Amino acid sequence: MSLAFSPATRASDDPELSVAEFGRIARIIRDEAGIHLADAKTSLVYSRLVKRLRAVGIASFSTYCDLVESAAGKSELKKMVEALTTNYTFFLREPHHFEHLRREVLPGLMAEAARGKRVRIWSAGCSMGHETYSIALSLLAVAPDAARHDVKILATDIDRNVLATARAGLYDEATLAAVPKADRERAFLPPREDGLSEARPEARALITFRELNLLDDWPMNGQFDIVFFRNVAIYFDQPLREALWVRMAQHIRPGGWLYAGHSERITGAAAQLFSHEATTTYRRHAK
Repeated sequence: MSLAFSPATRASDDPELSVAEFGRIARIIRDEAGIHLADAKTSLVYSRLVKRLRAVGIASFSTYCDLVESAAGKSELKKMVEALTTNYTFFLREPHHFEHLRREVLPGLMAEAARGKRVRIWSAGCSMGHETYSIALSLLAVAPDAARHDVKILATDIDRNVLATARAGLYDEATLAAVPKADRERAFLPPREDGLSEARPEARALITFRELNLLDDWPMNGQFDIVFFRNVAIYFDQPLREALWVRMAQHIRPGGWLYAGHSERITGAAAQLFSHEATTTYRRHAK
């Protein structure tokens, strides 16, 4: 008999989560989004998905799995993925990346952009937009007229809810506290009456937000000069991580840059395609 997970705080009419049901959920989320759920995540899975069971009026995790695996459950499958996605983020996270970006990478790229070169940056796993707007304000710090040139940031995420927040471009004072005054003035309007600051048109003009599941086809044309793929690969198992590193390399131009998360390292076949330039900062080999 498989044991069941039953938190002390659960409501009396909430179901238990059996080991078999957790294993089935882990397989579904791995197949759909690549996310690896270790046994230690049982409590997290329970607390997040029991809310979905209540919302759709289902009495067991087994029946819920039946729904999301059915043709009629495609919409709920998306909601399941969104419920199990972690979206911890903040402005200028891992500041050494943005210091390197401004000092070593953007001056040359923006000089080329001023001469008509196409410049493309990808924020892969953009969450609520903090990383993406951190890139935009870095661009504006180096080249205030960046939006006049062929310079674009593609920001993608699997979660439609966080993409909606990112597109809105509205952040409160506490969220923007880490942004230096000059950067904030370049990229955000003064606070409104409700205390929220909105991204300036100059910043918005640089960014395109799109929903993207990294396990699906990548419909982008051309290669990127810079890719931010940070604190996303940690949610995948090693084989998938290494496959994604190789796939990323194919979408980065020779000499282009990739920024990884603080606990992430490029391993496997992709390690032969990059040089390690600085802390979690990699450069695609020129040949």
